Amino acid sequence: MAAAAASENVSSLSPIDLRKKIVQITLEKKKLTGVMARVGLVLDISGSMQNLYKNGTVQEVVERILAVACKFDDNGTLDVWIYDNEFSRLPSASENDIDQYVQKHVINNKNIHKFGRNNEPPVMMDVIRKYTVEEDSPLPVFLVFINDGGVVKPIKKVITDSAVQPIFWQFVGIGHSDFEVLKKLDAMEGRIVDNANFIHIEDIASISDEQLYHLLLNEFPVWLKEAANKRIIRK
Repeated sequence: MAAAAASENVSSLSPIDLRKKIVQITLEKKKLTGVMARVGLVLDISGSMQNLYKNGTVQEVVERILAVACKFDDNGTLDVWIYDNEFSRLPSASENDIDQYVQKHVINNKNIHKFGRNNEPPVMMDVIRKYTVEEDSPLPVFLVFINDGGVVKPIKKVITDSAVQPIFWQFVGIGHSDFEVLKKLDAMEGRIVDNANFIHIEDIASISDEQLYHLLLNEFPVWLKEAANKRIIRK
């Protein structure tokens, strides 16, 4: 009876509440409970991503990362950017306005550039500007960066230069590109700490929440420890 009641309680949860529970379990496994962080999401909107915006995959990604923000960020908000050869900051996402977020703020938004070519450094510099100049804070930043290939090589300098900042770049490659630049992130030299990680998920729509959160949060605890030791994260 107790098991049946527990199952019924879980099945009655909203999708975001269920995902928050899965995030919490992941945080416990990785000894991240009690960690506060600002959470950001950068979304590729180059031409090859067009179908993923239209079929709801990108909306699902935003909802899944929002669950992480709800556990890390005391305001429960997710900062969002999109980019191709230009970039835009979108309104922060929260539980109250996540429904049709991508449709409202991206697909139906005529003021943002869509479906061009890749150019990552400008949006990355804006991320750094927001978190280190506009909103300087002792809290670290967990930044999820979704890309489906074609990353330009100058991102290496941006990542290297930002190693002294409290920002961890978690790159997620989706689709079938070879991700030559991103695969070499761990081997990049000249950084005070390893501040970036790359994971490749060919079909992000088919991976379970449990698997996704495990992969996303795998390297973040290592960086947190190293960044604290180097006093990149202020206590």
